[in-house]
Amino acid sequence: MVRNFDEGVLIALDSLRANKLRSFLTILGVVIGVATVMTMASIVEGIRTQVFNAVNAASPNAFYVMRRFGAPFDPNNPPYEVRIRPVLSEADAAAINRAETIRHAALWCRFSSRIEYGDARTQITEIWGTDANFLAVQGGTLLSGRLFAPSEVRQGAPVVVLASDAARSLFGTLNPIGRYVRMGNRALLVIGIWHPPDNAFRQPGASTSAFVPYRMAKGSFRFDESQELFIAVLGVPDVSIGQVRDQATLALRRHRGLKPGAPDTFDMVTQDQMLEMIDRLTGAFFLVMVALSGVSLLVGGIGVMAIMMVSVTSRTREIGTRKALGATRREILWQFLVEAASLTLVGGLIGIGAGLLFGELLKVALQIEATPPLWSALVAVIVSVGIGIGFGLYPANRAARMDPVDALRYE
Repeated sequence: MVRNFDEGVLIALDSLRANKLRSFLTILGVVIGVATVMTMASIVEGIRTQVFNAVNAASPNAFYVMRRFGAPFDPNNPPYEVRIRPVLSEADAAAINRAETIRHAALWCRFSSRIEYGDARTQITEIWGTDANFLAVQGGTLLSGRLFAPSEVRQGAPVVVLASDAARSLFGTLNPIGRYVRMGNRALLVIGIWHPPDNAFRQPGASTSAFVPYRMAKGSFRFDESQELFIAVLGVPDVSIGQVRDQATLALRRHRGLKPGAPDTFDMVTQDQMLEMIDRLTGAFFLVMVALSGVSLLVGGIGVMAIMMVSVTSRTREIGTRKALGATRREILWQFLVEAASLTLVGGLIGIGAGLLFGELLKVALQIEATPPLWSALVAVIVSVGIGIGFGLYPANRAARMDPVDALRYE
């Protein structure tokens, strides 16, 4: 059997060399399918890693309270379960802040805007309206300047802390501190430069570019109070996030007068929930892409079956001769299965190489660590060989069942 295995591999390689274009077109579907699976695995793994690093860069005792957490919805026509919930308020944040295990709680918001300085401008990007504790909650580093003063937070002063990328695109080599930028119709004084946590997941066009005092944002910009208004909560050190969340829930339920057994009229969003949602989204995306790549693999398998049928027909006399010399049905079957599996294995290896190349290109284009995981390469090899065996079984069985006398008469 080992001899037949070696012989089948050599015959498959000879077929590839003798009919390069035909063989390449035969395994092209396998190449595309395997490359797609590896590329999608790279994207999913990269996004998960970046989000995990970004979430863990923030305080482990930080979480958010939202009116409703889940899939986005039309703010002009919110679903019933959102409409029956009160909009979050500063009084809600103050109630949470009085809880024993809460270090800080404040009402924050998020909106989109361009930032301009002279002739330079950013793309429409994400701006956060916060208080002076955003560094403790979000993580990152203050590169220069300062954070908001308590009076600036209370009064909603027109000041801004820029993200380092936004500052670099607007000011180049100039020092931004003490200069004014324009956001919408407001002129804002730059008081600090913030650098996000390393490896933070930043989708192009949706990265955080600036922080402004919440009350200034509330008075000057529009945002959806159901999806872009939330309470940032920071627990005291050395207390589990579960205890902090329970204390915050109890404080807010008491403030809103909810009776025992009544459902919450708010959602708590912890790091685990964010990661779970990302897992669901990326998992669904990966399954869709696997289904699409499965079509390519199916086409590749049909191509392998077709080429093996041609091979069986063209080698009928060879099969008859081998049977006349004593080759068993099992040996003939094994020979053609090995040949089919070798063809698709070559296609799988080419697909792995293409997947690695696309992974490197994605690393540059999307600025994520898009390295294909080891399991995807192993799965690609197993699947490609499986396709060869599955779709090569009928032609191999046809060859094995040939009558040696009829095969030797074949012209």
